[in-house]
Amino acid sequence: MLKPSIDTLLDKVPSKYSLVILQAKRAHELEAGATPTQEFKSVKSTLQALEEIESGNVVIHPDPSAKREAVRAKIEAERLAKEEEERKIKEQIAKEKEEEGEKI
Repeated sequence: MLKPSIDTLLDKVPSKYSLVILQAKRAHELEAGATPTQEFKSVKSTLQALEEIESGNVVIHPDPSAKREAVRAKIEAERLAKEEEERKIKEQIAKEKEEEGEKI
């Protein structure tokens, strides 16, 4: 028999389809090295994901569009930070070249 049971899992998510998607995504995250939210009885990542869902540590995001916006904002912030870092590096290189020109 599957532990945790499908009945307890379906109390946590709206449908079987949502459960499968959530389990698969979380299992992939765990396989990729994501930090577990608890100690597991199971060894396999798919069953570990089910344990996390049952305990309520992993849930479906209530507003997918808000999640997409948050991801977009994070990506944009990372892009801007990278551009700023590149700008600082270019300024430093220009400053060093200028100092070398004065020494010669």
